[in-house]
Amino acid sequence: MHTFRIQKVWQIVLLITILVLPVSIKAANWHPLSDTGHVACYDIKGFESDCPEVGQRLYGQDAQYQGTAAAYRDNGNQTISDLRSGLMWSNFSDNIQRTWKGAISYCDELIFADETDWRLPSKFELESIVDYGRSYPAMNQVFSCESSFYWSATPHVGNKRYAWSVYCEDGADHWVHKSNNYYVRCVRSGR
Repeated sequence: MHTFRIQKVWQIVLLITILVLPVSIKAANWHPLSDTGHVACYDIKGFESDCPEVGQRLYGQDAQYQGTAAAYRDNGNQTISDLRSGLMWSNFSDNIQRTWKGAISYCDELIFADETDWRLPSKFELESIVDYGRSYPAMNQVFSCESSFYWSATPHVGNKRYAWSVYCEDGADHWVHKSNNYYVRCVRSGR
């Protein structure tokens, strides 16, 4: 009887997820991430190898999936437009590192390229410009990149003193203390 109740609860949760998730994604104007750029498969020790076949151990590596290629346009005014997501990115640095609150204020107050609606990107948005097929730097080649962390607007859920950032060199996300000073890349909806 107890197992039946748990099974019923999970069926209801699954049904709600199936019905609500597509609406949430559409409402958030979500666009799929571009392909990561990985073209090689690796064995259990981390060495490059032939890609495994369906049913073999380690099948399903990123190189075995083809996603939408990244597509960017340099607007000629130190901004880059992401043609997949519709976001417009600032592509300049004033070489000033800021705290998390300072980064949010900087983007909110930025007037640049005849635009006034700049903001600090979410962790998801910032990760969307990482090319995981390269490193040092890992940002897509069209973007300038200081060898440091870049702030996202996404706070860490488990600890309010931390927020998420992305490290330019390897593209990894890290939660870091909000009082630290890091670089900023502002974004706006370009569509």
